[in-house]
Order: sequence, then structure tokens, then C-alpha cells
Amino acid sequence: MSQADMQADVNQADKSLVYPPSPKVDQVDNYHGVQVSDPYRWLEDPDSDESRQWIEAQNQVTFTYLNDIPARESLKQRLTQLWNYEKYGIPFKRENRYFYFKNDGLQNQSVLYTLPELDAEPRVLLDPNTLSEDGTVALSGLAISEDAKLMAYGLSTSGSDWQEWKVRDVEMGEDLPDHLKWIKFSGADWTLDGKGFFYSRYDEPNEATKLEDINYYQKLYFHQLGTSQAEDVLIYERPDEKNWMFGGEVTEDGNYLVILVSQGTDPRNLVFWKDLRNPETPVVELINSFEAKFSLIDSEGTVFWFETDLDAPRSRVIAIDIANPARENWQEVIPQADETLMGANILNHQFVAFYLKDAYTQVKVFDLNGTFIREVELPGIGSAGGFGGKRHDTETFYSFTSFTTPTTIYRYDMVSGESSVFRQPTVDFNPDEYETKQVFYASKDGTRVPMFITHKKGLELNGNNPTYLYGYGGFNISLTPSFSPSNIVWLELGGVFAVPNLRGGGEYGEEWHQAGTKLNKQNVFDDFIAAAEWLIEHQYTSLKKLAIAGGSNGGLLVGACMTQRPDLFGAALPAVGVMDMLRFHKFTIGWAWCSDYGSPENLEEFQALYAYSPLHNLKPETGYPATLITTADHDDRVVPAHSFKFAAALQEAHVGNNPVLIRIETKAGHGAGKPTAKVIEEISDRWAFLVRSLDIQSP
Repeated sequence: MSQADMQADVNQADKSLVYPPSPKVDQVDNYHGVQVSDPYRWLEDPDSDESRQWIEAQNQVTFTYLNDIPARESLKQRLTQLWNYEKYGIPFKRENRYFYFKNDGLQNQSVLYTLPELDAEPRVLLDPNTLSEDGTVALSGLAISEDAKLMAYGLSTSGSDWQEWKVRDVEMGEDLPDHLKWIKFSGADWTLDGKGFFYSRYDEPNEATKLEDINYYQKLYFHQLGTSQAEDVLIYERPDEKNWMFGGEVTEDGNYLVILVSQGTDPRNLVFWKDLRNPETPVVELINSFEAKFSLIDSEGTVFWFETDLDAPRSRVIAIDIANPARENWQEVIPQADETLMGANILNHQFVAFYLKDAYTQVKVFDLNGTFIREVELPGIGSAGGFGGKRHDTETFYSFTSFTTPTTIYRYDMVSGESSVFRQPTVDFNPDEYETKQVFYASKDGTRVPMFITHKKGLELNGNNPTYLYGYGGFNISLTPSFSPSNIVWLELGGVFAVPNLRGGGEYGEEWHQAGTKLNKQNVFDDFIAAAEWLIEHQYTSLKKLAIAGGSNGGLLVGACMTQRPDLFGAALPAVGVMDMLRFHKFTIGWAWCSDYGSPENLEEFQALYAYSPLHNLKPETGYPATLITTADHDDRVVPAHSFKFAAALQEAHVGNNPVLIRIETKAGHGAGKPTAKVIEEISDRWAFLVRSLDIQSP
């Protein structure tokens, strides 16, 4: 980026903006005796004429502003250059056939390949790029039959959570007549004989309002291959429990269907089972109270192995014999460790267990009695995933990545314990020029919180470095090191990339998660604010050079922190955020988030929600940081009304020259399956916005 581009950005920064009008309505709601106005309620209908006009007008202002930033085009060119490298998914095997995903570089969607041997010529099995001209139809689910002859797969359009599932003959590469609809938040699992699969769906919604209507009463079905969806067999439903959701898993021996019952995003679940050898047998309740998380690992005969946080907040492995299911007969196989157990699989008749140690991956191997065998030697401190396969497999594959290491795929020999590179991408940058360190800082209440910091080697701690502070802090989700071409562009600008592991995540187990939920949610914001203060105190950056960002629950994080401490940040980028904490539960799957947020229907939880809800805590005549809100008009996870209403209220409350803009993507959703072209466009806008807002000079 040229010095002239940078200086032009600075010269443009003080131009005043005229925001589109956002009419108010006289809408007041009573919450436990508290009168709360909601003047932008009309924006909850994204398809009304008024909303469409507002969206168009907002985008006109936003894109006029962004397109006027000289640095934007050079940023887009560099992003495109960096993004253009081969990206491989982790191979997996069924029977005598391998499968893997690959993206040549700039393809909008990754392509699924299959091959009989690893050194054979791969064949395209499914290319989602051929399903739409603009890449907005994405593969969103996949299940291969045990004999590798059939593939059930789900497609979503324009980023919607709604899926349609089809079946493809693997050898012929052609679709069968099977076509299933109204599926959401579900995978599929085949019976051992390949005659059909289990999946979960909702009743057919209202076509006009399907992207906003609340989702209740999921049901578990069995689809017999070659029949219509109308003939699918209802396996389990609970008309008395509208919040219950079902996931059906077939055990490796094919004898049992294990039904994991959840309530939205609450990690605690129930476990039921059904004997598939006799279709007339009833569903049996094995674990029938929501007291802990139970994830099925595998089974042997009537013994089921689970990863669970029951009496172990950092999780352990237990064995339950369904023939003797009383709790006193449960056996601990792998006890809780100092690190957090994130999951396990069985390969080569051994447990392969994933742990997090201070938010980076460790992988350990145990025998089936729980005796430690060895730790898998990973390439460094980062994030590993994979190690999938069947119990008898002696080979498996895993991925490894870090903030400056592009995702590399390794083959792992379960017998020798040796790793070998299977696919390693070449990216147009030098990782040796950068470094990542992990620091620990004290939050407001003294809690010790870890944070990863990545930047160019030799960075001068002069308080003048543009810094991008990214966080999430919720739903038991852990932020671990990962590579993104977009972040390399930021580092090349001389930027610092900081990722704190806030409470509410899963980095230190269920206690860490619960410490950032419901009445404890303010801890998450305190952790994030403390991270910002630490970076400033230690001369990484300054108030004017610090940007905060996050998406979804992380968008809420940014919204809450910028309203609580508008003086602390130079810029804020809340993406697809949950901004209205009093009405989030009234749309699509929002009710499911009450396990983390609490419910406005509860007085005490309402008081906590109202105290930090970004929409309700904007103060008139306040100068807020330069803000770029991003959302999508087809987001049916966090409906765009959250961002729409927040943008309207922010533009009304804000004073000063800092721009407060909303960028509304069309034909896109919450983020999953977004075409590469749209991703690059959005990131180019993000970095261009920060170049101007933080007054970034040419490195």
C-alpha cells in the first residue's frame, strides 16, 4: 500500500456523514414493571418495503464511504493473492475408499473428491460451485454409508440454516430420487446395511416467514432409501417438550441407535437408545436428567463409552453397560486431567483424546482400560483436529495450524506413533517474519486470563501499533490458534493481532464456561476490557489505535464493551451480533441461547440482560468509536434485526466525526458457506475501514 493511499485515507477521515433517516414508532413493552421503548421494532421485518428501502439507503452510505478509501483496492488485491493457495480438508475413509475436500485457492466453495488409494487420481464427487452462479449454495452436511457406496448430503442456500438433503451414488456420481426438506441443526447417520439413515427435521414452516419464525418441536426420523419423505418413519418426538432437539447416532457395530437429546446450546444433554436389531423395541432412556454433557465415543457389545463432564468440569471418559445401567455400575476409564478434555475417538483399539492446555491442543493415546500410552508429538503450539476413523483403523489423518502456520494435513500411524506430511500448502508470505506469544493478565476480579498476541518480529512497544483485539466468550466455545490469510494482511500492515480466551468459553472446562453465563455474563465483558487495558498499559497500542471485533456472540461482546467503555477503543467491528437481549429468544433458534444468556422472562435474568444489552445501553449525545456493523439479510441464526436496530439507535445517539456504519450483505447468512468472493470483499472493507479509522501509516 502506497504512502499516498495512506495519506488520502487520513485526509478523508473527518468528512461528515449524513445517515439515512430511521423513523421511530411508539412501541413500549413492559418487562417486570419496567417500561422499555423499542422505536425501531419495524426493522424486525427485513422484507417490508420500509426495511428494504432502509437497507438500500444504509448500504448506499456505507459503500460510498468504503469505496472512497484509496487503500481498499490494494488491500483486496493482496487478500486475493494470499487467499489463492490450495486448501485441503482432512481425508477420511469408508470401507475401501478415501474422501477429502479441496479448494484450488479462490473457488467459492470447496470441492469433495474421492479416490480408492491415496496415490490414485482423485475424482470429483460433488462440486458445490456448479450449483449456483455466485457460489451461494453450500454443502452443509455429509454422511457416507459404511460400504462407501452412497452419500447423503445437505445443501443450504444463501447462508440459511435450512437444509435440503439428497443422496448420491458414489461410484456413478449421480443423484438418486431421494429429496428431503425442512431440515435444520441435524446431521445424518446411515444404518450399517446402507438401506437408510436417521435425521432430524421440523414441520414445514411458513414460506414467507421461514427466516424469522421460531423453531420448536424437532423430530427424529428414519428415511428409507428410494422412498418419499412423506413415508419417513418417525422414530422419536416429544410434543410435551418443544425445546428438545435430537441427534441420532448409529453405533459402529450397527446394533444400536443412540439418541442424544439437547436443549438448544446448553451442553448438558440426555441419552436414549434403541435396539436396531428389533424395530419393535421401544426407545430406552439411559440418562434422563439434564445434569451434564455426554458425548458418545464408541461401544463394544452393551458397553458404551462417553466423554462427560459429570463430576468432572474438565471432562473424563466413562463406560456405561446398558445391560446394567444403574449409576453405581458406571466405570471411570480416563479420569479428569489438569488439561481440558475436548473429545475422544477409538482407533487401533485405543483411545485418542484431545486436550486443551491453556487454549492449545495436546493429543494423548490410551488403551481401552485407560492406561496412558503416549502423547502425539505435534509440530508446535497450535490447534490440531481430525484423528477420525473406525476402531480397527491403524492410520488416520489430522490437521495442524497456528496463527502463522497454514493448515497442514498429516497422516498418523497409530502403530508406530509417527506423523508424516500429507498435504502442506504454499502461501505467499514468510512465517519466519512473525511471532506469537501467550501472556496472562488479570481481569477486573483478579481472574487469570490467557491471551495470544501475534505480530512482526522486532515490534517496537511504543504504544503506536494498530491492534485488532478479537474475542468470543460464550457457549463453551474455545478460541484456539488458527491461520487466516486475512490476518496476514493485518500483520503486514504492522498490526498486532490479539486473542484473549475469555470466560464463557470452554478453554478450562465447564466451570470456565459457567463463569461467563447468565448472571455472570458481565465477567466476559470485564475480561475483554481488561485485555484492552493490558495491551495499552504494556505499550502495544493506544486508545486511538485499538480496534475490537467479534462475530455472533462475539458481536454481542463488542456491542456491550463499546457501550460500556466508548472511551477505550478507536474502532469497533461487531459482526452478526446479538444486540437486543430482550427479544433474542423470539426469533428462529434464539430461544436456545437462554442456557447461556438467561431469559428476559425471569426477573433476575432480565435485570442482568437489560444492564448490558447493547441496544438498550446506547447513551444520547455520546461519542462512540468508529464502528462498522456487519450483517446479512438472510441470516436466520442471529436475525439481522439485531444489527439493524442497533445501527439505527447508534446513529441517533452518536456525536462526533467517527463514522458509524452498517454493511448489509445480500444473499448471505450467518457466515457458514459464504462464498470466497464475498469473504474477500467483506475483509477488504474491514481492513480499509480500519486503515482510515486508526490512521494506519504505510509500513
